[in-house]
Amino acid sequence: MVVKKADTDIFEVFFRRKPAMILVALRKNQRNRYGSVLAKEVDCTYSHAVKILQEMEKAKLVTFEKHGRIKTIALTDSGNKIAEFIEKIEENLR
Repeated sequence: MVVKKADTDIFEVFFRRKPAMILVALRKNQRNRYGSVLAKEVDCTYSHAVKILQEMEKAKLVTFEKHGRIKTIALTDSGNKIAEFIEKIEENLR
C-alpha cells in the first residue's frame, strides 16, 4: 500500500508519527512485543522507542512484563482503544 506524501503530512499535523505508529504496531500484533522489534518496525532508534514507551506506560497505555532478562510490551485496554482510533483516523485521512 502506497501512502501519498500529502496524506502523510496531514496525519502528522494531528499526531507525532512514531508514538502513534508504535501503538498501531502493538495493536496489529496482539502478542507481547519487544522494544527492539518495535523500534525497527517504526524506523526509530531503540532508545527513542524506549523513551516513548516509558511515557506511554505512565499514561497507562502499555505495560511492561519482565521474563528474566527480557522485557515485553503489551497494550492495555486504553492503549488498544486509542490505537484503534488512530487507525480509523489514518484511514479517513486517505
